[in-house]
Amino acid sequence: MNSRIRVVVAKPGLDGHDRGAKVVARALRDAGMEVIYTGLHQTPEQIVETAIQEDADAVGLAVLSGAHMTLFRRVLELLAERDARDVVVFGGGIIPDADIPELVEIGVKKIFTPGATTQSIVEWVRANVAQPVA
Repeated sequence: MNSRIRVVVAKPGLDGHDRGAKVVARALRDAGMEVIYTGLHQTPEQIVETAIQEDADAVGLAVLSGAHMTLFRRVLELLAERDARDVVVFGGGIIPDADIPELVEIGVKKIFTPGATTQSIVEWVRANVAQPVA
């Protein structure tokens, strides 16, 4: 059995900018995690299906489009429907500070806003995503 943390990094919705998601994916990979990057324009259904198929420990969502409330909520609903509430959902992008408490209330574990370092993201994932048993 693999003992590395498995993270799906996804770009939900119509947002076409993925540089930040790719930087985070690479940082997590370089830190020894297994990373599955889904690419641009993914639906919440596609993201959750990937997380289930890949037996992911976490899903990181990158949203710049302003649709974060709808997209994060839908991913969390679908994970619950698939009995995968143990998958840790975190995210980042252009997300107003005023929206963060509501995102946390619905189940998003952490939001990284612009200026967050890749090191802080790696450290947070290590500290907050359960290590699989080897």
